[in-house]
Amino acid sequence: QVQLVESGGGLVQSGGSLTLSCAVSGFNWEYYAIAWFRQAPGMEREAASCITDTGAITYYANSVKGRFTISRDDAKNMVYLKMNNLQPNDTAVYYCAAGLMCGAPDGMDYWGKGALVTVSA
Repeated sequence: QVQLVESGGGLVQSGGSLTLSCAVSGFNWEYYAIAWFRQAPGMEREAASCITDTGAITYYANSVKGRFTISRDDAKNMVYLKMNNLQPNDTAVYYCAAGLMCGAPDGMDYWGKGALVTVSA
């Protein structure tokens, strides 16, 4: 059974930090890129960050570059998103997703259910 389970969301003040975790199981995820997408209320889902299957290449949206760091630990079947200097416009549901390559949401094969991050001003 394929599972991607996000954790670590919550409420944080502006300027604060959170680390999201994604526990992956049920498929050969070491051959997949893993991405974090986010969706704010009334907005389309957007890619925040992605890491390739080997971990050699990472991608970041311009809006999070320099503040967010994605990493993966294949031994623990975990992917992380470290988020620093969070701002109110980072408020969104954050989704972990797996695909054969980094790209648009419709190119991802498996999805988690999401974790809510709320940043107060």
